[in-house]
Amino acid sequence: MAVKKKDTGRKVLADNRRARFDYHLEETFEAGIMLTGTEVKSLRGGQASIAESYIAVAGEELELINANIPIYEAANRENHHPTRPRKLLMHRREIDKIMAAVRRQGRTIVPLKLYFNDRGYIKLDLAIAIGKKLHDKRTTSKDRDWKRDQGRLMRDRG
Repeated sequence: MAVKKKDTGRKVLADNRRARFDYHLEETFEAGIMLTGTEVKSLRGGQASIAESYIAVAGEELELINANIPIYEAANRENHHPTRPRKLLMHRREIDKIMAAVRRQGRTIVPLKLYFNDRGYIKLDLAIAIGKKLHDKRTTSKDRDWKRDQGRLMRDRG
């Protein structure tokens, strides 16, 4: 009898794969995003990109800057701007914790994934991160290559 994998209910819309290569991720958070109707409809089409986006502190709030959600073709003049800043919705304690890490410790806030959760809401995974140095990136690449080779060796022997 086959074991069925547990479905997490996530439909990933955009993934920032470069973040794990460029940063040491310390702590992750989940945030909601304040969107317009045409942005949600466009996201259901699945063409969003958060690869070059970042999260900035605006007063006492967090904003997702430069995330590209393409325009919704069926909407005429009521359409949104593709790269407008979008407010993140989080609990005050979480926002304060993130802003303290950025101000005191010099950390960076990095967006990781944009997805629909199991209730159909659009969420953003973000992380407090430290930038990697060049030698750290080389080590990461070397370890990843070794794991791949190790898997091939075990597969060929086994």
